[in-house]
Amino acid sequence: MKPHPAVLRLVFVCGLTWASAASAADLERAAPEAVGLDEAQLSQLTEDIRAGDYVNIHGLLVVRHGKLAWEAYFAGPDERRGESLGVVSYDATKLHDARSVTKSVVSMLFGAAIGQGAIETVDAPVLNSFPEYQDLRAPERMKIHLHHALAMTSGLAWDESSRPYGDPLNSETAMDRAGDPYRYVLQQPVVSTPGARWEYSGGDTMLLAAVIERAVGMDLAAYAEQALFAPLGIERYEWLTYPDGTPIAASGLRLLPRDMAKLGLLYLTGGRWDGKQIIPKFWVEASLKPRAVIAERPFGFQRYGYQWWLGTARVNSESVPFAMAVGWGGQRIMLVPSMNLVAVVTAGLYGDRRQTDITFEILLDRVLPTVTAR
Repeated sequence: MKPHPAVLRLVFVCGLTWASAASAADLERAAPEAVGLDEAQLSQLTEDIRAGDYVNIHGLLVVRHGKLAWEAYFAGPDERRGESLGVVSYDATKLHDARSVTKSVVSMLFGAAIGQGAIETVDAPVLNSFPEYQDLRAPERMKIHLHHALAMTSGLAWDESSRPYGDPLNSETAMDRAGDPYRYVLQQPVVSTPGARWEYSGGDTMLLAAVIERAVGMDLAAYAEQALFAPLGIERYEWLTYPDGTPIAASGLRLLPRDMAKLGLLYLTGGRWDGKQIIPKFWVEASLKPRAVIAERPFGFQRYGYQWWLGTARVNSESVPFAMAVGWGGQRIMLVPSMNLVAVVTAGLYGDRRQTDITFEILLDRVLPTVTAR
């Protein structure tokens, strides 16, 4: 999502079967054939990307049965939160904007805080965490609970779809420019009953981040380092901030693609890593359960969980449920529990209307059919 210049800036997934817990700080590698993937098809896909059949793709990773079986990087124009980086020749050592994949990470941190007892329930009113806004505690706003913000069904007026980012009438841009982003979000008119209607909202995610910070007593990025990144061996990352130092919770993370794959693998293994329960298993399940119907179906999805997109692919006449963390410009972390597979795509398709078609074709039409054995 494009920042203001002043800013530094899924169908029902049922019957989840968790893979064995991941281990080691880095991802173990394996040959594609050793984990039931067709190497020839993956090689052809990589050649097609290099040939320009899929424009401005920067990275493609496939993890199967907990092992990194395919990894390819490409060169292309990119940016850092709207700041041009020119043409970047990507490799495993270069950070990449995650954009709204950050929202799924915020959901992970919310689950970690629940697991540690810092947050007791998702049924509490959001405004309970903002006692300074006594003037906003109108009855209709007190009906907005944490689970509504998690599922983007808060009912607050929000529009970051009809106008481009950077337009002052875009809700996320207006939030970026507000002196108090939390008040900006909470003071929006309640236009639908909480829980009744889904509306894509970075504002809901910002509120969740503040709830986490206030519950755990530390900055969001610091908590991420302690509760999530360090246990997974994620050592290099950026969490871009507003001018006052507040982490941009909706879309401010920059990560290594391998570390994006680790985050996906953590959820594929029910929240366990290196023998430790990093995120409660019940939270992983709750996050990937459909919470809202997406009427307009942006990015081709039909359902939304707790800051995760949910969908179904057709693979060899079989219906295959998947979950995805989705970031503007073509950033994707796809989880396919029935295949024990995680796939990551990074790209520079910011503002490109084809980003959904391109990434879906790569992931659903090209990667999933490479699975040769369950």
